[in-house]
Amino acid sequence: MKHDAHAHQPVLTIGLLWHSLSSDNLGVGALTESQIAICEAAALAADVRVRFIVFGTQGGSSYAPAGSDITIGERVSIKRMLTGRSGFLRQVEQCDLVLDIGEGDSFADIYGNTRFIFQIASKIAVIAKRKPLILSPQTIGPFKQAWARIIAAAVMRRCARVFARDTLSADYLVKLAVTGNTDEVIDVAFRLPYTSLPAHTDGRLRVGLNVSGLMFSGGYTGGNQFGLTLDYPALMRKLLAAWTHRSDIEVWLVPHVIPDALPADDDRIAIRALAAEFPAARVAPEFKSPSDAKTFIAGLDFLTGARMHACIAAFSSGVPVVPLAYSRKFEGLFSSLGYDWVADGARLSTDEAFEKIEQGLARRQELKAEIECGNAIAREKIGRYQAHLAEAMRTCAQSSRAHEADIHDGRHVGP
Repeated sequence: MKHDAHAHQPVLTIGLLWHSLSSDNLGVGALTESQIAICEAAALAADVRVRFIVFGTQGGSSYAPAGSDITIGERVSIKRMLTGRSGFLRQVEQCDLVLDIGEGDSFADIYGNTRFIFQIASKIAVIAKRKPLILSPQTIGPFKQAWARIIAAAVMRRCARVFARDTLSADYLVKLAVTGNTDEVIDVAFRLPYTSLPAHTDGRLRVGLNVSGLMFSGGYTGGNQFGLTLDYPALMRKLLAAWTHRSDIEVWLVPHVIPDALPADDDRIAIRALAAEFPAARVAPEFKSPSDAKTFIAGLDFLTGARMHACIAAFSSGVPVVPLAYSRKFEGLFSSLGYDWVADGARLSTDEAFEKIEQGLARRQELKAEIECGNAIAREKIGRYQAHLAEAMRTCAQSSRAHEADIHDGRHVGP
């Protein structure tokens, strides 16, 4: 921590681990933009100023919020950590507090051991540097392998705080016997800033279909990796066939993950294929940032999608939405807000999912009322998380003042 001579306020360095301000997955970007907004509000309440070092995957975009003090950190390299040449470790030493959001749902072993090992090694590194580590609201697990469960639980017990973003994750923490330092809140992207645009007046419904390139291509492995009980490409085509024939609907194809180097995960590739088959559907413009995407989604009358943060963008801006789930993170998050309008792609058939989405479209006023209640719950949960961050910042500032006083008085202090 340092002191700003002009503002007479302590300046804390906050490490944002597994965040990104350039990710082509706008969901990860939404978490980061939102986290920064929440931290800056917490800093105001704590009477401190904050600067950020962002550690995480890099993409081809760039959407750092204006006016914030942000450094893009060194990449996490296990090899460099082991050989003592890690810029990441040197920058962690500069931090007063580290917030790890695990890219929302990456603190698990369902995406493979390599990703899990990077997640766990980076957490152990922060703890070894004796920096307070808070796991920000995220999906916890699942950890299907016994060794992964044991290591993950041991690390989480050493965190200053662990925030689950949904009830299923909170229950899972209890099963792992991680209970003394936990709380259940909600995904920080409910706080993602956006711009309210004037309502459209042509009388047609603006219906958004967020197409997941990952689901369209069968997952990273191409072989129904997520165990869907429905035919995802067939469902997309069935919805488009129904909606593009209705004169009262304007259909928009909406991407939310846009990685140039990972075609199996690129929503735009699937959207281009569908747009060629259904030329009456319109393709959303290229989004420059997560907030840009949310601004567009907020102007819709209805959305269905398999990218969770596209669905959160709709929900948090009051747009009726039927999320199409492929993992427990959807059900856990939306059920914790009392919202049951989720089409579970791992339980429903193609026809059943189609009917659920069509019902949601027809009953969108009912959905809108439920969303209003859900957003009130989300605001309370985010407020609780923000209050904890403010208290953590006060503690960091006080600790640093005491440390500086000891040095000034000539007393010996530890490393």
